[in-house]
Amino acid sequence: MQPIIQTYDLQKIYGMGDIQVAALAGVDVRIDEGEFVAVMGPSGSGKSTLMNILGCLDRPTNGRYILAGEDVSGLNKAQLAAIRNRRLGFIFQSFNLLSRTSALRNVMLPLVYKRQETLSPKEREEKAMAALESVGLADRANHEPNEMSGGQRQRVAIARALVNDPVLLMADEPTGNLDSKTGLEIMELFHELHSRGRTIVMVTHESEIAAETQRTITLYDGKISSDGRMTQ
Repeated sequence: MQPIIQTYDLQKIYGMGDIQVAALAGVDVRIDEGEFVAVMGPSGSGKSTLMNILGCLDRPTNGRYILAGEDVSGLNKAQLAAIRNRRLGFIFQSFNLLSRTSALRNVMLPLVYKRQETLSPKEREEKAMAALESVGLADRANHEPNEMSGGQRQRVAIARALVNDPVLLMADEPTGNLDSKTGLEIMELFHELHSRGRTIVMVTHESEIAAETQRTITLYDGKISSDGRMTQ
């Protein structure tokens, strides 16, 4: 199995001189293609810092990060932005949808920013519609977010994350704004995506949600305190 994520002695230090805080203090982790992994940890454990680096939103102070065979540790902001758009799909707790824009147009946004592809408007629309179909929302394509339930909005956000066919889906508390029933429905969708071969890394503070994944990585004081596979 090929690694999608491989980190070596990942460190992130904030501050200067005598006042330095190590948000990450040497993290070595490997996540293979097709894994479904939860990342947990108390406030201040370093999980948000780790996810920002894995999501190419930030760079480590020291150490290496290999994403799908490419060393992205030293890339500049513009290069990281290109990697994010081409290789990663993000799903957020607050959905991050444009409020006065249809579901279809929200899903199309990453295609608009994918400059190296010369898709016609019709091709973009077809890809976006296919992504909505994959999450069971084709019939809501022309509805705006305020005309949808929380679960439907999260499905739109998942479709947007999928539209560029990323190598990695990153989900930050994706059930945090949902009631328990809707949260379970969204987890069922993640299981379906995983069964289709998607690699998923999910931050959660809920142990019940983490238990739905294959493997839970727990951080404490900037280090991995446990890394265990679930028995399902």
